[in-house]
Amino acid sequence: MNEPLATTVDLIRHGEPVGGKRYRGQIDDPLSEKGWQQMWQAVGEHAPWEIIVTSPLRRCREFAEALGEKRGLPVEADARLMEIGFGAWEGRTAAELLAEDPGRLQRFWSDPLNNTPPGAETLPAFRDRVIAAWTELLDRHAGRHLLVVGHAGMMRMILRHVLDMPLERMFRIQIANAAISRIRIDGCGASALPRLIFHDGRL
Repeated sequence: MNEPLATTVDLIRHGEPVGGKRYRGQIDDPLSEKGWQQMWQAVGEHAPWEIIVTSPLRRCREFAEALGEKRGLPVEADARLMEIGFGAWEGRTAAELLAEDPGRLQRFWSDPLNNTPPGAETLPAFRDRVIAAWTELLDRHAGRHLLVVGHAGMMRMILRHVLDMPLERMFRIQIANAAISRIRIDGCGASALPRLIFHDGRL
């Protein structure tokens, strides 16, 4: 019996951006010097990929392009892989938000469907665009090994989808800067079986 076609996708979160830790969302800050170091350390000398797909935001795209040039790999950008839009929270730190309302972040992490920040992208809308991109990637690149350079929220949404978690539980998944998660998908289409091989690690 033939083995089913296997597709491997490595998801990597961007490193630290200029300006440090804050609810950045779709603000287009580049990587800091530390962020670049984190990314190169995360991938090391590994180069198992056949293509790199990236969010178009600079903190992802600029590293994806540099890695693609170094390893001789094609790079594609997909706007659907951008981070969730945080609305009024964009550019603000957790400390700033907590100073205004000490319970605000706990409510959001615990029940994001009913505690969306003012003007923010809703979780269902975020899910729809990210999973549409994910599904298309698997269809177009079946049987290949991909690297997807993106964001914590984007990675959480894909992992939630793969593990069939409820939408409102996605923020229970922790993802560090430059962390890598590997997913293997056996088969194609509706009958495909995805598996999380490792999470929040290094190669």
